Amino acid sequence: MKRLWRVQVLQHGIFILFLLLLVLTWTQANDDVLMLMAFKKFSVTSDPHSVLVNWTDTSSSPCSWHGVTCSLDGRVSTLDLSYAGLVGSLHLPNLTAMSALLRLYLQGNSFSAGDLSASSSCMLDTLDLSSNNFSNPLPAQGQSFFSSCDRLAYVNMSRNSIPGAGGRIPFGPSLLQLDLSRNKISDSALLTYSLSSCQNLNLLNFSDNKLGGKLSVTPISCKNLSILDLSCNLLSGEIPSSFVADSLSLKHLDLSFNNFSGNFSSLNFSRCSNLTVLKLSQNNLSDTQFPTSLASCTLLEVLDLSHMGLKNNIPDSLLGNLKNLRHLSLSHNQFADEIPRELGQACTNLEELDLSFNNIIGSVPLSLTNCTQLQVLDLSSNGFTGNIPPGFCSSSTSALQTILLANNYLSGTVPLELGSCKNLRTIDLSFNSLIGSIPSEIWTLPNLSDLVMWANNLNGEIPEGICSNGRNLETLILNNNFITGTIPQSIGNCTNMIWVSLSSNRLTGQIPVGFGNLHKLSILQLGNNSLTGQIPAELGNCQSLIWLDLNSNALSGSLPPELANQTGQVVAGVVSVKQFVFVRNERGTTCRGFGVLLEFERIRRERLVSFLMVHYCLSTRIYFGRTLYAFSSDGSMIYLDLSYNSLSGTIPEKLGAMRYLLVLNLGHNSLTGDIPNSFGGLKTTGVLDLSHNHLQGYLPVSLGTLSFLSDLDVSNNNHTGPIPSGGQLTNFPASTYENNSGLCGVPMPLCGSGSHSTDLHTRGRKQSVATVMVVGIIFLYILAITLAVVIVRLQLQSRELRRDAES
Repeated sequence: MKRLWRVQVLQHGIFILFLLLLVLTWTQANDDVLMLMAFKKFSVTSDPHSVLVNWTDTSSSPCSWHGVTCSLDGRVSTLDLSYAGLVGSLHLPNLTAMSALLRLYLQGNSFSAGDLSASSSCMLDTLDLSSNNFSNPLPAQGQSFFSSCDRLAYVNMSRNSIPGAGGRIPFGPSLLQLDLSRNKISDSALLTYSLSSCQNLNLLNFSDNKLGGKLSVTPISCKNLSILDLSCNLLSGEIPSSFVADSLSLKHLDLSFNNFSGNFSSLNFSRCSNLTVLKLSQNNLSDTQFPTSLASCTLLEVLDLSHMGLKNNIPDSLLGNLKNLRHLSLSHNQFADEIPRELGQACTNLEELDLSFNNIIGSVPLSLTNCTQLQVLDLSSNGFTGNIPPGFCSSSTSALQTILLANNYLSGTVPLELGSCKNLRTIDLSFNSLIGSIPSEIWTLPNLSDLVMWANNLNGEIPEGICSNGRNLETLILNNNFITGTIPQSIGNCTNMIWVSLSSNRLTGQIPVGFGNLHKLSILQLGNNSLTGQIPAELGNCQSLIWLDLNSNALSGSLPPELANQTGQVVAGVVSVKQFVFVRNERGTTCRGFGVLLEFERIRRERLVSFLMVHYCLSTRIYFGRTLYAFSSDGSMIYLDLSYNSLSGTIPEKLGAMRYLLVLNLGHNSLTGDIPNSFGGLKTTGVLDLSHNHLQGYLPVSLGTLSFLSDLDVSNNNHTGPIPSGGQLTNFPASTYENNSGLCGVPMPLCGSGSHSTDLHTRGRKQSVATVMVVGIIFLYILAITLAVVIVRLQLQSRELRRDAES
């Protein structure tokens, strides 16, 4: 009986305990609801995407709410509202009061810093507040979540505008990763403190801030630090020689894009046995030799020493030891002599080799063809001579995707073996002395996206059927060669094409209407060829076209108004930030057209002096830069050069709708009619050339409203009447208007005065004489008729009198 009673008591006790736990859990879950609702009320001022619409205070549990993940006992363990578009002022105490919350993801919103302290019950392990609008310094010790959340291991506050943290961040031994990159931190004391007291950190990222001054400490106390990124700051002075040697655990070190100085050879790499990534580029660590201890970094996979001012030869024995290298960049230095053979023998794992913009001479080593894992080879802007080795991609497993040999002194033909590189996407062999035709095997490469071989001596034809094996071709730049034949109709299949430059060749035939299928096409240059026929109206279907240059051909027919059809549809971005050079023809007809746009990604500026247009034009001006759009949407063409053709008919009114047009050159054609009054809509036009046509009539008053117009030429036409005053048309020189039949007014002779009035007077006298002569002739004619009538009547009367007398 007693045993039964004890069992019942025990059962009742367990039941009561279960009820108590249930009530406690319900109470804690209800507390989570209250804390989350407090966050919604006090931290969120705008929820444009209604991601918190199902967060209601009538819910008994938040586990079904958007962004909420609960543990098995119904407590909130993770809150993920990343990239939700929320706006407000963040108050962390509401969220950190949830004692089961371990992970908080609020990145990609628009929170400012309201209260970044934390509840004493904070159990957070991970906190991501990156890509928000925090612009205040991080709170000091005792007021920061770093102090209260003693289990915090991962903190990401990158991509904000945080200026600093009062000299220190009070993190504890639990913190493993701290990312404060892409802020505005300028307090170098914060970096010094972090490197001196990093405790158990394995990742520390201060990249892309405004840290200045010298590195006064080494990470000697960071026993677990694996990744250190201080790139893109303003750090200066010498790097402490033992900076790498003092951190045995360091695997990834990035000090690039700073202002460090000193000698590269003074750095000590003797204890770099774990280092796999070393980036020191864009610093002034000029030297004629490498530190010999760098050979100890046998695990190095990425070595970037570009833009450092290094000189002399590439060390052969050093590179021979680094057999694990995957990415090696020594570009933009002053290395001379030849590429060491050891590099080709130690490239078993090499995937990217960049030696561009040095002074390396000799031939391209045949040993580089042994690098079967090589994906990117960039040897552009050096002094290489001889032929391109034919052995690339001799292996069926070749990984080569990019080969860049531009701006050298290479000769011979384009090796047809490159057609075996089935993974090849980019070929740039421009600015060399290559001859022969482009092998058909290259045209049929299935993944080819960029074919750039301008400024060579190439001949042959572009084969029909391009883009039949794949439509990946985006860039076709073959200008300034001797390519013959017609432009293939199949180019209309290259629907991913962005930039086509075939100017200054020997092309004949008509412009394919298939260009109208290329909706991504932004730049089309076919000038200085022998193309005939009409300009295809289908070019107006190219919704991304901003640059059209067809100058110096034999095109005929009317100017299609459809060219303006894409106005208002052009969207920015297709060729943004591409590096280019524009060579402008300043004056004279030695070089036809307004100028030429050149792809200039891998060419030295000084080599441009040998470019034909620069050398032979009477006067040129060179502009370097990157393509930037003047609009974000609803744009138009910005460059249109149809000069030196045989176009006829009138100028379409619709061209005046191209409000972002900077250059319009229709000179040296056979256009007739008036200048459209709609040209007053060309508000951004700086260059307008309508010279050497058969245009007539008055100059539109609307031209005087073009405030950006700096270069105008309407000479050698049949314009008449006064030059409109009140705008800037009177500020241009007389040569702008010369050889017209009757233009007057400033800067030409004034209307009704001077030589122009003499002409008018002479013309008036001639007109008066002509009038008198005409009137006289008419008078004499009438007089003669009158006399004849009188004589006839007299004769009739005489006959009647005779008859009367006889009768």
